[in-house]
Amino acid sequence: MGINFLNAKSFQKLTRGLTMGLIFDIKRYAVHDGPGIRTTVFLKGCPLTCLWCHNPEGISKESELMWSKERCIHCKTCQNACLQGALTFSDDALHINKNTCNLCTTCVDVCPSQALEVIGKEMTVTQVIKEIEKDTIFYDESKGGVTFSGGEPLMQPDFLYQLLKACKEQGIHTAVDTSGYSSSDVLLKIGAYTDLFLYDVKVINDRIHKETTGASNNLILKNLKELSRAGKEVIVRFPLIPGVNDGEKDIGELGEFVSSVNVKKVNILPYHKAGIEKAKRLNQNPFMCEPPSHTRVTSAKKRLEECGLNVTVGG
Repeated sequence: MGINFLNAKSFQKLTRGLTMGLIFDIKRYAVHDGPGIRTTVFLKGCPLTCLWCHNPEGISKESELMWSKERCIHCKTCQNACLQGALTFSDDALHINKNTCNLCTTCVDVCPSQALEVIGKEMTVTQVIKEIEKDTIFYDESKGGVTFSGGEPLMQPDFLYQLLKACKEQGIHTAVDTSGYSSSDVLLKIGAYTDLFLYDVKVINDRIHKETTGASNNLILKNLKELSRAGKEVIVRFPLIPGVNDGEKDIGELGEFVSSVNVKKVNILPYHKAGIEKAKRLNQNPFMCEPPSHTRVTSAKKRLEECGLNVTVGG
């Protein structure tokens, strides 16, 4: 698995031409995605397939149809209206054939209970910036700004670059929430207009990383070193997942690596179940486990602090 990495020359060519991107959400008044009150813009597409993903609707790089069982009244109006025959009900559930669905939105329009929605909307840089501008008063008062998240925002590097550049031209603080799984050239180009990187590091053991995210972490760890070497402000985000990366060895290895690359701040993000229902709505099989206990989170925090890190729980 992976993405088609862009070299610097290709990147510069792209950033001169394209102004459209695919957004799946814009969250206002966010307080866990960087300093102050922020607007978080979620870009669609991710090269990783983390088992515990909290935003599974951001993984696909294409728009997709999402169905809510809780809202559905099983009237089959959507099924009868679908000209492609992409929708069928069985076992009290709506099944969506993604091979035949062309996202015409007819089913969304006719659904009386609003149980269907299309995830992923094409927007121009100008349209996104207009949404961001609505919240500038909050940035000024709280020393906040804009955070670009996903999915993986670096999957749309040209679009992200232009968004960041436009924000900086208006004096807005910028943050990028990333897995770091991208070309180093692209990451450093993005860094020119990024004030803060919120950088996910799941686990140092490459075998476990491959098994649980679908990709090696070699590039991710390399890029963290590159950002540190470039003097960029970085906060490492560590998703604490029971049974995956919560062992003493895993936590110790992560702490030692992060401190060795001269990054001082770590946010522990304890696993929660917010992604389960969203995965079900997308006809995906969700990862199931219990959130880590308070004791386990406290123990992980203490171990990371022993590595000389400034650790907080949550964003």
